[in-house]
Amino acid sequence: MFAFILSRILQAIPVMLTVALISFAMFAYVGDPVSIMLGQDFTEAQRQQLIQDLGLDRPFFVQFGTFIGNALQGEFGLSYRLSRPVAELIAERAPATLELAFCAAAIAMFVGVPMGVYTGLYRNSWLSRAFLTFSLIGVSLPTFLIGILLILVFSVWLGWLPSFGRGDVVQLGWWSTGFLTWSGLKALILPSITLGLFQLTLIMRLVRAEMLEVLRTDYIKFARARGLGNRAVHFGHALKNTLVPVITIAGLQLGGIIAFAIVTETVFQWPGMGLLFIQSVGAADIPVMAAYLMLIALVFVTINLIVDLLYYLVDPRLRSSMGAARGGH
Repeated sequence: MFAFILSRILQAIPVMLTVALISFAMFAYVGDPVSIMLGQDFTEAQRQQLIQDLGLDRPFFVQFGTFIGNALQGEFGLSYRLSRPVAELIAERAPATLELAFCAAAIAMFVGVPMGVYTGLYRNSWLSRAFLTFSLIGVSLPTFLIGILLILVFSVWLGWLPSFGRGDVVQLGWWSTGFLTWSGLKALILPSITLGLFQLTLIMRLVRAEMLEVLRTDYIKFARARGLGNRAVHFGHALKNTLVPVITIAGLQLGGIIAFAIVTETVFQWPGMGLLFIQSVGAADIPVMAAYLMLIALVFVTINLIVDLLYYLVDPRLRSSMGAARGGH
């Protein structure tokens, strides 16, 4: 197990370095952060002094090396736009994004899996057809349009839920949470549904397809021949094997939820990392943009490692093959 984890970590290192190089190179020559920081009234001496202070007069790879060295210590420099440490800004915004992603993922999993199981078991019922029609809508409509429609119905027409912001939050140390206030919970509903709807429909269709395939296999027929009831066959045998590929999709979708929360956070003005990234793009705030992309890459690498470990624990065939490989050596 330790060798397995170590090999995955060693594979992740060049991935992270490549993402860091691409993101830093992509944004290093975008816009003019010096002019943005100084405003309209400044002298050439002030401009040159700020360039020197920011290290923008040094060669590209020297700047990149400094960036990597600081990143390994959890430091990403100062934001050009806000003149504050980037790590501090991300720490402030991370709780909002993570809570939103957690709620969206929970909706996708705890609604999508039962819907997929139902449509797989009762594929000719009217409710299954309704679920499939709903899934087509969720896959087809873009995220920003879903958010706007939800705001129109539940905020403008009905006035039930807030259309923007995070509501009241409670500070628990450095972490801020909206789970402990009524306005915070209400503010979570619309953006969570908006962000999780595509993943919900994807998981539902994947579970349905896997369920239909597993129910046609020989071992399910053998289980029925042994006299097992529908509940034992469907949930004890079929569902267990159906969830193996779902683990991969669900894990990658969680990373996608965090990475692509940008659109949802922009629509609902949700004060998370995605909104911070969008605001930084307009100001050519290179440290924030590069740090955000590195953080998202780290999220995906970590989730991939967790998914690999879950595969190792869930699928006995993988454990036996790795054991055989070790025995062969």
